[in-house]
Amino acid sequence: MDVGQIMRTHAYLPLRAAAVLCLLFAGLATFFLTRPAAAQGDDLEVLLVKPNFYMIAGAGANIGVQIGLDGVVLVDAGSGAKTAQVLAAIKKLTDGPIRYIINTGPDADHVGGDEAISKAGRTIIPLADTLSVDLGMRMTSGGAAPVLAAEGVLLRMSAPTGQKSPYPSEAWPSETFSNKQKAMYMNGEAVVTMHEPAAHSDGDSIVLFRRTDVIAAGDILDTTRFPMIDVAHGGSINGEIDALNHLIELTVPPVPWVWREGGTYVIPGHGRICEQSDVVEYRDMVTILRDIIQDMIKRGMTLEQIKAADPTKPYYQYGSKTGPWTSDMFVEAVYKSLTARK
Repeated sequence: MDVGQIMRTHAYLPLRAAAVLCLLFAGLATFFLTRPAAAQGDDLEVLLVKPNFYMIAGAGANIGVQIGLDGVVLVDAGSGAKTAQVLAAIKKLTDGPIRYIINTGPDADHVGGDEAISKAGRTIIPLADTLSVDLGMRMTSGGAAPVLAAEGVLLRMSAPTGQKSPYPSEAWPSETFSNKQKAMYMNGEAVVTMHEPAAHSDGDSIVLFRRTDVIAAGDILDTTRFPMIDVAHGGSINGEIDALNHLIELTVPPVPWVWREGGTYVIPGHGRICEQSDVVEYRDMVTILRDIIQDMIKRGMTLEQIKAADPTKPYYQYGSKTGPWTSDMFVEAVYKSLTARK
């Protein structure tokens, strides 16, 4: 080996060492990010996301838990099947009252626990301060913690007059919004709920906790499967991609200190806690499949021919041939979304 080769080899040693350290610290960051923060049991897992923010998994959709002096703000309430365990898990984290529930979407695994958890919480507005009993009951949800959601969630949970609604009125959101976003200030930070129209459905929202730097994405992001596009209720593949792009815009990667814990953390509707790079990868996958199916449609292929061609095969880790949301169901939803009359 000549002198030049020796110098070049040794010049790369610090870079190699830095790369090893980056991988080591990244692994440690992942370990600490996903470590349990409370006792596990009853199939629930409580994970520390940030010092004042937790995620509860195993009760349906992932539940976000913000904790502070004002009390507890929940993002989604799970399916309702394990509400008692959810409340017990929250009690282990804090003695503070549940003050708000924010729904990211209208599906049962997100809203099923709303009624019971809301009643276990406590409104911020005292009943004695209201102008009348009737007005007071409306303003305070009868003393329970209010449930906030985009208007589309209320429309899905209720029904037109004379028809039977899928949920009792006590379970409906008590606060709704129809504009782009709804903001409030809880536990020392801005909590901004942003409506994402025509994504998974017409009732989707993402929730940004500005100071904590955590976003709850609901079913717009689901690391366990292809996104569920509910075309019958206003969902669309292009709206889903728009929502994922918005989510990416709101997130910040942990650069330049990539070996430290940091950056924006994103809680998906189902699956593991994510960083910006995970959302980018998911967005790219969805966009590529949209473009492939769009090209097949332009070439005159029928839905059955597209299914037979299996365009989702390269992303088998998100797919399934059985269960409530299969790869064929995703392809069909994308097809219907792209061929729908404008």
